[in-house]
Amino acid sequence: MPLSLNLLAEAQALEELRRRDPVKRAIAVGAALVALVLAWSGYLQSRTMVAARQLDQMESKLRSNTNEYQQVLAYKKKLDDATLKLAKLQQLTTNRFLTAGVLDALQRVTIDDVQLVHLKTDHNYTFTDEVKVKTNSDGVVLSKGKPATVMEKITLTLEARDASDGDQWVKFKAAIADCSYFQTVLGKKHDVRVPSALQRQIDQTGKAYAHFALECTFPEKTR
Repeated sequence: MPLSLNLLAEAQALEELRRRDPVKRAIAVGAALVALVLAWSGYLQSRTMVAARQLDQMESKLRSNTNEYQQVLAYKKKLDDATLKLAKLQQLTTNRFLTAGVLDALQRVTIDDVQLVHLKTDHNYTFTDEVKVKTNSDGVVLSKGKPATVMEKITLTLEARDASDGDQWVKFKAAIADCSYFQTVLGKKHDVRVPSALQRQIDQTGKAYAHFALECTFPEKTR
Protein backbone atom coordinates (compact mmCIF):
# COMPACT_ATOMS: atom_id res chain seq x y z
CA MET A 1 0.00 0.00 0.00
CA PRO A 2 2.71 2.54 0.84
CA LEU A 3 4.31 1.72 -2.52
CA SER A 4 1.12 2.56 -4.32
CA LEU A 5 0.90 5.88 -2.52
CA ASN A 6 4.45 6.70 -3.47
CA LEU A 7 3.79 5.91 -7.15
CA LEU A 8 0.69 8.05 -7.09
CA ALA A 9 2.60 10.93 -5.53
CA GLU A 10 5.34 10.64 -8.13
CA ALA A 11 2.77 10.62 -10.95
CA GLN A 12 1.15 13.75 -9.61
CA ALA A 13 4.55 15.40 -9.29
CA LEU A 14 5.38 14.54 -12.89
CA GLU A 15 2.03 15.90 -14.06
CA GLU A 16 2.57 19.10 -12.12
CA LEU A 17 6.03 19.39 -13.65
CA ARG A 18 4.63 18.98 -17.17
CA ARG A 19 2.07 21.67 -16.50
CA ARG A 20 4.81 23.99 -15.33
CA ASP A 21 7.14 23.23 -18.27
CA PRO A 22 8.51 26.65 -19.53
CA VAL A 23 8.80 25.41 -23.12
CA LYS A 24 5.11 24.74 -23.32
CA ARG A 25 4.37 28.08 -21.79
CA ALA A 26 6.65 29.76 -24.29
CA ILE A 27 4.91 27.94 -27.12
CA ALA A 28 1.53 29.00 -25.80
CA VAL A 29 2.64 32.61 -25.44
CA GLY A 30 4.20 32.55 -28.91
CA ALA A 31 1.01 31.15 -30.42
CA ALA A 32 -0.98 33.87 -28.70
CA LEU A 33 1.39 36.55 -30.02
CA VAL A 34 1.22 35.11 -33.53
CA ALA A 35 -2.56 35.17 -33.38
CA LEU A 36 -2.46 38.77 -32.12
CA VAL A 37 -0.04 39.81 -34.91
CA LEU A 38 -2.22 38.13 -37.53
CA ALA A 39 -5.27 39.87 -36.16
CA TRP A 40 -3.46 43.24 -36.18
CA SER A 41 -2.14 42.59 -39.68
CA GLY A 42 -5.65 41.81 -40.88
CA TYR A 43 -6.91 45.01 -39.27
CA LEU A 44 -4.17 47.07 -40.92
CA GLN A 45 -4.84 45.45 -44.28
CA SER A 46 -8.52 46.26 -44.03
CA ARG A 47 -7.69 49.86 -43.14
CA THR A 48 -5.26 50.01 -46.06
CA MET A 49 -7.93 48.81 -48.47
CA VAL A 50 -10.37 51.39 -47.14
CA ALA A 51 -7.72 54.12 -47.49
CA ALA A 52 -6.91 52.95 -51.03
CA ARG A 53 -10.58 53.19 -52.01
CA GLN A 54 -10.79 56.67 -50.51
CA LEU A 55 -7.63 57.67 -52.37
CA ASP A 56 -9.07 56.42 -55.66
CA GLN A 57 -12.25 58.41 -55.02
CA MET A 58 -10.26 61.57 -54.22
CA GLU A 59 -8.06 61.17 -57.32
CA SER A 60 -11.12 60.62 -59.48
CA LYS A 61 -12.73 63.73 -58.02
CA LEU A 62 -9.50 65.67 -58.51
CA ARG A 63 -9.29 64.61 -62.16
CA SER A 64 -12.91 65.62 -62.64
CA ASN A 65 -12.29 69.01 -61.03
CA THR A 66 -9.12 69.46 -63.10
CA ASN A 67 -11.03 68.79 -66.32
CA GLU A 68 -13.74 71.22 -65.28
CA TYR A 69 -11.10 73.81 -64.40
CA GLN A 70 -9.46 73.42 -67.80
CA GLN A 71 -12.86 73.82 -69.46
CA VAL A 72 -13.50 76.95 -67.42
CA LEU A 73 -10.11 78.35 -68.48
CA ALA A 74 -10.88 77.56 -72.13
CA TYR A 75 -14.29 79.23 -71.88
CA LYS A 76 -12.73 82.22 -70.13
CA LYS A 77 -10.15 82.59 -72.90
CA LYS A 78 -12.89 82.50 -75.53
CA LEU A 79 -14.87 85.07 -73.55
CA ASP A 80 -11.83 87.33 -73.21
CA ASP A 81 -11.13 87.05 -76.94
CA ALA A 82 -14.74 87.85 -77.80
CA THR A 83 -14.78 90.77 -75.35
CA LEU A 84 -11.56 92.17 -76.84
CA LYS A 85 -12.86 91.85 -80.39
CA LEU A 86 -16.14 93.48 -79.38
CA ALA A 87 -14.26 96.35 -77.75
CA LYS A 88 -12.15 96.79 -80.89
CA LEU A 89 -15.25 96.79 -83.07
CA GLN A 90 -16.88 99.31 -80.76
CA GLN A 91 -13.76 101.46 -80.91
CA LEU A 92 -13.67 101.21 -84.69
CA THR A 93 -17.37 102.09 -84.88
CA THR A 94 -17.10 105.15 -82.66
CA ASN A 95 -13.74 106.42 -83.97
CA ARG A 96 -13.92 105.58 -87.65
CA PHE A 97 -13.55 108.29 -90.25
CA LEU A 98 -16.89 109.70 -91.41
CA THR A 99 -17.07 111.55 -94.73
CA ALA A 100 -20.27 113.27 -93.65
CA GLY A 101 -18.33 115.38 -91.14
CA VAL A 102 -15.92 116.53 -93.86
CA LEU A 103 -18.74 117.45 -96.24
CA ASP A 104 -20.55 119.39 -93.54
CA ALA A 105 -17.36 121.32 -92.70
CA LEU A 106 -16.63 122.09 -96.36
CA GLN A 107 -20.07 123.64 -96.74
CA ARG A 108 -19.03 126.20 -94.14
CA VAL A 109 -15.67 126.96 -95.81
CA THR A 110 -16.33 129.11 -98.85
CA ILE A 111 -13.99 131.51 -100.59
CA ASP A 112 -14.96 133.67 -103.59
CA ASP A 113 -13.77 132.37 -106.96
CA VAL A 114 -12.69 129.01 -105.46
CA GLN A 115 -14.65 125.94 -106.48
CA LEU A 116 -14.16 122.50 -104.93
CA VAL A 117 -14.25 119.96 -107.75
CA HIS A 118 -13.06 116.71 -106.23
CA LEU A 119 -12.67 115.07 -102.81
CA LYS A 120 -10.68 111.93 -102.16
CA THR A 121 -9.75 110.01 -99.01
CA ASP A 122 -6.93 107.51 -98.88
CA HIS A 123 -7.10 104.91 -96.09
CA ASN A 124 -3.96 102.95 -95.31
CA TYR A 125 -3.88 100.24 -92.61
CA THR A 126 -0.75 98.51 -91.31
CA PHE A 127 -1.42 95.27 -89.41
CA THR A 128 0.80 94.13 -86.53
CA ASP A 129 0.56 90.49 -85.48
CA GLU A 130 -0.37 89.43 -81.99
CA VAL A 131 2.45 88.70 -79.53
CA LYS A 132 1.55 85.69 -77.42
CA VAL A 133 2.35 85.29 -73.74
CA LYS A 134 5.56 83.33 -73.10
CA THR A 135 5.69 80.97 -70.13
CA ASN A 136 8.16 78.39 -68.88
CA SER A 137 7.44 74.73 -68.10
CA ASP A 138 6.13 75.70 -64.66
CA GLY A 139 3.60 78.12 -66.10
CA VAL A 140 5.46 81.23 -64.91
CA VAL A 141 4.95 84.18 -67.26
CA LEU A 142 8.25 85.21 -68.85
CA SER A 143 6.91 87.99 -71.06
CA LYS A 144 3.49 89.52 -71.46
CA GLY A 145 1.64 89.25 -74.73
CA LYS A 146 0.22 92.02 -76.86
CA PRO A 147 -2.99 91.94 -78.90
CA ALA A 148 -2.90 92.42 -82.64
CA THR A 149 -3.11 96.07 -83.68
CA VAL A 150 -3.83 98.05 -86.82
CA MET A 151 -2.18 101.37 -87.59
CA GLU A 152 -4.62 103.64 -89.42
CA LYS A 153 -3.35 106.38 -91.74
CA ILE A 154 -5.89 108.62 -93.49
CA THR A 155 -5.14 111.32 -96.01
CA LEU A 156 -7.80 113.70 -97.34
CA THR A 157 -7.17 115.36 -100.71
CA LEU A 158 -9.23 118.35 -101.86
CA GLU A 159 -8.95 119.33 -105.52
CA ALA A 160 -10.25 122.76 -106.44
CA ARG A 161 -9.93 125.53 -109.00
CA ASP A 162 -9.12 129.17 -108.44
CA ALA A 163 -10.86 131.35 -111.05
CA SER A 164 -9.48 134.60 -109.69
CA ASP A 165 -6.61 136.57 -111.13
CA GLY A 166 -4.90 136.50 -107.76
CA ASP A 167 -4.20 133.88 -105.13
CA GLN A 168 -7.57 133.05 -103.66
CA TRP A 169 -6.41 129.47 -103.21
CA VAL A 170 -4.13 130.71 -100.39
CA LYS A 171 -7.17 132.06 -98.55
CA PHE A 172 -8.98 128.78 -99.12
CA LYS A 173 -6.05 126.86 -97.64
CA ALA A 174 -6.04 129.17 -94.60
CA ALA A 175 -9.81 128.78 -94.20
CA ILE A 176 -9.46 125.01 -94.18
CA ALA A 177 -6.71 125.18 -91.54
CA ASP A 178 -8.80 127.57 -89.39
CA CYS A 179 -12.00 125.50 -89.64
CA SER A 180 -12.92 124.12 -86.19
CA TYR A 181 -13.69 120.66 -87.63
CA PHE A 182 -10.29 120.32 -89.29
CA GLN A 183 -8.53 121.72 -86.24
CA THR A 184 -10.18 118.96 -84.19
CA VAL A 185 -9.53 116.02 -86.51
CA LEU A 186 -6.07 117.08 -87.71
CA GLY A 187 -4.69 117.64 -84.22
CA LYS A 188 -2.20 120.26 -83.11
CA LYS A 189 -0.20 120.37 -86.36
CA HIS A 190 -3.21 121.25 -88.55
CA ASP A 191 -1.25 119.70 -91.39
CA VAL A 192 -2.73 121.15 -94.61
CA ARG A 193 -0.24 121.23 -97.46
CA VAL A 194 -0.10 121.71 -101.20
CA PRO A 195 1.29 118.42 -102.64
CA SER A 196 2.02 119.84 -106.11
CA ALA A 197 2.43 123.12 -107.94
CA LEU A 198 -0.59 124.99 -109.23
CA GLN A 199 -1.57 124.23 -112.80
CA ARG A 200 -2.54 127.32 -114.76
CA GLN A 201 -5.12 126.53 -117.43
CA ILE A 202 -7.65 128.24 -119.73
CA ASP A 203 -11.29 127.17 -119.82
CA GLN A 204 -13.55 126.97 -122.90
CA THR A 205 -14.53 130.63 -122.56
CA GLY A 206 -10.92 131.65 -122.62
CA LYS A 207 -10.79 132.59 -118.96
CA ALA A 208 -7.69 131.60 -117.03
CA TYR A 209 -7.87 129.62 -113.82
CA ALA A 210 -5.55 127.64 -111.56
CA HIS A 211 -6.10 124.02 -110.59
CA PHE A 212 -4.69 123.13 -107.17
CA ALA A 213 -4.93 120.47 -104.48
CA LEU A 214 -4.80 120.53 -100.70
CA GLU A 215 -3.74 117.50 -98.73
CA CYS A 216 -4.79 116.96 -95.11
CA THR A 217 -2.97 114.23 -93.18
CA PHE A 218 -4.88 112.90 -90.19
CA PRO A 219 -2.95 111.77 -87.09
CA GLU A 220 -2.09 108.07 -87.10
CA LYS A 221 -4.27 105.94 -84.85
CA THR A 222 -3.59 102.49 -83.47
CA ARG A 223 -6.71 100.36 -83.25
